[in-house]
Amino acid sequence: MQGADTGGPAVSPACTIAIDDLPDGLIVTDGFGRVLAVNRAAARLTGVTPERAVGGAMDEVFPFRDHDGREWWKGLDPQGGLRTRSRVPERPLHLPAGQELHVAARLVREPARGGDVVRVAITLRDGGARARLERSRADLVSTVAHELRSPLTSVKGFTATLLAKWTRFTDEQKRVMLETVNNDADRVTRLITELLDVSRIESGRLEVHRQVVDVPARARRIIAGRVAAGEPEDRFRLLAGDDLPEMWLDQDKIDQILGNLVENAVRHGRGTVTIEIESVGWGLAVSVRDEGEGIAPELAPRVFRQFWRGNSRRRGGTGLGLFIVKGLVEAHGGTIAVQRAPEGGAEFRFTVPTGAPDFA
Repeated sequence: MQGADTGGPAVSPACTIAIDDLPDGLIVTDGFGRVLAVNRAAARLTGVTPERAVGGAMDEVFPFRDHDGREWWKGLDPQGGLRTRSRVPERPLHLPAGQELHVAARLVREPARGGDVVRVAITLRDGGARARLERSRADLVSTVAHELRSPLTSVKGFTATLLAKWTRFTDEQKRVMLETVNNDADRVTRLITELLDVSRIESGRLEVHRQVVDVPARARRIIAGRVAAGEPEDRFRLLAGDDLPEMWLDQDKIDQILGNLVENAVRHGRGTVTIEIESVGWGLAVSVRDEGEGIAPELAPRVFRQFWRGNSRRRGGTGLGLFIVKGLVEAHGGTIAVQRAPEGGAEFRFTVPTGAPDFA
């Protein structure tokens, strides 16, 4: 492409810069399959440089084949088929070196309706990235099925037993069974809420409704809830700095962030769980730390991924909590990181800007 004599229409420098700016791979051929241009992304994905490709035959330079071994370019046959054909749907293909790519094409005709094919624009996308996304979705479905099965089995079993043998149980036995059903229903509700949060975070549809939020008061509320649920009061310590700024945040999401971080510290850590709130130059910083084993530095980049549960034997949960926390913090314009706490455990520290009120 650059400096290569293709014998075809010249490719201007401006055009070269434009196709190199595309995030997807792009190969352009003439109507008979001679390669006219290859952008950087395509060269990276295929391992074929523009200097080697331009001027060569498409089926020789890029011998794409489907999973049954059929040659893609021959099947494409730009000069054959209906003269109204202009688009070739994306499909997974591979090169002899083993790269799997998702390939689509557009047939450029002159005139546009029913004319001869003068160029073919071929787009390439990394098949590995698509496969990872599909695996992530499959993992999500598997996790949801596993997490739903246990509480729903319990709910079904206890309700069926109560309906069939109501008069045989004492009031105390009925109360215990109904409490179990209620707790399992809460577990299903939490899972559905987590899945909705994941969906909103991944699609960019997470909305933040700002109001003045007293963050230390919200932290005290989270601690009180844990104590009411049976945790010893001395398990928690709250440190709040003086002259904290007025914070415009989404109160429900701040409760969710603090609740998930405290839950993580209680579940996976040991000793005292400390929540420290302090002012920073542009907002507020909140640290939640425990006195457990901590997180190895090499594992730190993984903790905010979906389904991460660490090495704790007390796994529990769906592994979505910290992923959701990161999404909620970033929706506020903040950041979050994990490091080793002074007491030796894990310290999750997030910072959020002061924000501004919603006037909508």
